[in-house]
Amino acid sequence: MEWIIYVSVAIIAVSFAFLVYYLIRTLVAMKATMISLSNTVESLEKQVDSVTKESKELIHKTNILADDMQRKSDALNSVFHAAKDLGDSFQRINLSVKKVSESVSRRADEQSDQIAQAVKWGNVALQFWEKWRAKKSQMDNEKQEEK
Repeated sequence: MEWIIYVSVAIIAVSFAFLVYYLIRTLVAMKATMISLSNTVESLEKQVDSVTKESKELIHKTNILADDMQRKSDALNSVFHAAKDLGDSFQRINLSVKKVSESVSRRADEQSDQIAQAVKWGNVALQFWEKWRAKKSQMDNEKQEEK
């Protein structure tokens, strides 16, 4: 029965040796994985640092651009105010012209009867003048025929 104890101890020893062998292989594989993971993390840190630096530069440039746009917008405000003032001036001029036009139209309507009579008298005078001229011409022709 003693030999069973020896065989059992031998099986335990062999089992322990296999266990240690596979445990060492697992630990070596885990070490390689950890080294790879460490390299990946370092690379990722470098990329994050690069992206952070570029982001800061982009934000800085964006702030400069926004300030420039604000200055230009402020400069254009005076142009828009001037355009508004010009538009207001044109509107006042249009109102003045409209008032003058309405005044002239009203006066013309008020004096239209007088103007119509003046035109009639002008026509009558023109007719008399034409008749007088025709008679004078006829008389001149008769005098020339007598000679």
